[in-house]
Amino acid sequence: MDPSTEHDAAVTDRSILTGSAYNTGRDLSARQSIYQWQTPRYDLPGIVVERLRRRRGTVVDVGCGNGKFIERLRRDRPDLRLLGLDVSRGILAGVPRPVAVADAEHLPLASAGVDGALALHMLYHVEDIPAAIKELARVVTPGGVVVASTNSARDKAELDRLWERSAGDVLGLEKGPARISLSARFPLERAPDLLGAAFGKIETIQLPGTIAVRSPEPVIAHMKSYRAWAEQHAVPFEETVERAREIVAEHIERNGAFQIRCLGGMLVCTR
Repeated sequence: MDPSTEHDAAVTDRSILTGSAYNTGRDLSARQSIYQWQTPRYDLPGIVVERLRRRRGTVVDVGCGNGKFIERLRRDRPDLRLLGLDVSRGILAGVPRPVAVADAEHLPLASAGVDGALALHMLYHVEDIPAAIKELARVVTPGGVVVASTNSARDKAELDRLWERSAGDVLGLEKGPARISLSARFPLERAPDLLGAAFGKIETIQLPGTIAVRSPEPVIAHMKSYRAWAEQHAVPFEETVERAREIVAEHIERNGAFQIRCLGGMLVCTR
């Protein structure tokens, strides 16, 4: 199996997604938490609330994860009927009801049955991305809105280089194997074309920023959140993470902070 095929298989592997990566919200929360050190700060749930301001009726969050967007919508839009769907039963434990286990490629919803849908940082985990996009288009009403999100191929490149250097040091190589990139299958650069196959209008909201940390811990927590894919990293995972801790600590001691450039985005899709 070539590396790209192996990577895609790992990112979409249902046993990994439900058994370890998202069996609880722990690792997802760790990846989300690094953004508290980002400048500028973005209120992502607030952006979603704003983009759904004209929606009435039912909104479904497909791949709702730990439910932080549902919680915000429940608070700010109590008039909406909300439904959370995720492939992992475990991560749904703390999500406000109603929720259901469901596959994004086969949504258990009637055609034109919801007024809005969310697909936030999840389409890269779907084996057949075009099929999932068609499903999102199928279930929203004419004129309905789908809000999707993902990261750029250039997002957090400093962490990619950190991983390769750390892995290389552990393995005695100049550069170690690349780390798993979750968004590589659905990067921000390609997302409008993929979504445009099913939606007539796509608005891209780019969300650039810089994360600056003055302790290695936020970076290490983020790297450890990829533990579910440790076998696919092709390196001793714990040793590589600990070497990364040393490198980041040395960098902070010399420079005062470790900086990571981010580029994520939301895509507002209208039928």
